[in-house]
Amino acid sequence: MSGLSTPRAMALLLRRDLLLAYRRRAELVNPLLFFVLIASLFPLGLGADSRLLQAAGPGIVWVSALLAALLSLDGMFRSDFEDGTLEQLMLSAHPVSLLVLAKVFAHWLVTGVPLILVSPLIGLLLSIPGEAMGVLVVTLLLGTPVLSLIGAVGVALTVGLRRGGIILSLLVLPLYVPVLIFASSAVDAAASALPVGPQLYILGAMLVAAVSLAPVAAAASLRVSLS
Repeated sequence: MSGLSTPRAMALLLRRDLLLAYRRRAELVNPLLFFVLIASLFPLGLGADSRLLQAAGPGIVWVSALLAALLSLDGMFRSDFEDGTLEQLMLSAHPVSLLVLAKVFAHWLVTGVPLILVSPLIGLLLSIPGEAMGVLVVTLLLGTPVLSLIGAVGVALTVGLRRGGIILSLLVLPLYVPVLIFASSAVDAAASALPVGPQLYILGAMLVAAVSLAPVAAAASLRVSLS
């Protein structure tokens, strides 16, 4: 990989991770099933009151997406750490932060995109009105990459630990809360025919900040974990 340009190296790393995810289709489906299962259990617990489901729907969808993303985080660097690939990436001549960005993008394609595609069906199940459905999809488009990017930093810090799952949750969950708040607020505002621009702008700013800072922080965290 050292003889390749950085964009070519990122593309090859992205292709490799997608192929590995395809070969592990059972692990690929788990976050999606977890998302659907959690979101489907809430109507059973809350009852058939459509007004109650509509009020709680955005929060339910986003809490389900957050937990599903958290479920899949540990595999972002774990297999590469165990087979020595991660050390080779750290020794590469290419910027580690850009290689990390390629891996995060692969993780989002595998976990975030399926959640976005299924979310309209979950929205219908939770009686989210049609005028808010598009905003729900937009918030997921803006917010799920932020979850993957923030999660990459937490995984990089705990990749060397045998039982890092609990520590990873404690590190990452507080950082997910702002995304949850503004995304749910945007869908609630759309359902009430209120402006959603401020919430979406904040989510977009979070995405820009995460893309700019999280790969650098994750690369530094990997150096600490592997030292």
